[in-house]
Amino acid sequence: MTNPNHPCESCSMSIETGRYCVHCTNERGELQPFAERFARMVAWQQRRNPEQSRADAEKATLTWMSTMPAWKAHPEIKARLSGA
Repeated sequence: MTNPNHPCESCSMSIETGRYCVHCTNERGELQPFAERFARMVAWQQRRNPEQSRADAEKATLTWMSTMPAWKAHPEIKARLSGA
């Protein structure tokens, strides 16, 4: 029997239906704006690794988001990773 779950295209959390999990969407089920999702993911990264600096948490988050289908082509990801 196969697992019907698949990863959220924004954060990779396992979900049953749709493209995005409840943590990555607004009340209408739409993907949150980049700035909001980035801030929440950085906060999660800092809770997970409290010894990590804010700059390192942001870099790790950008690197992770650049692998996610929802964000990999987002201009903000490309600009921040290139240092622009």
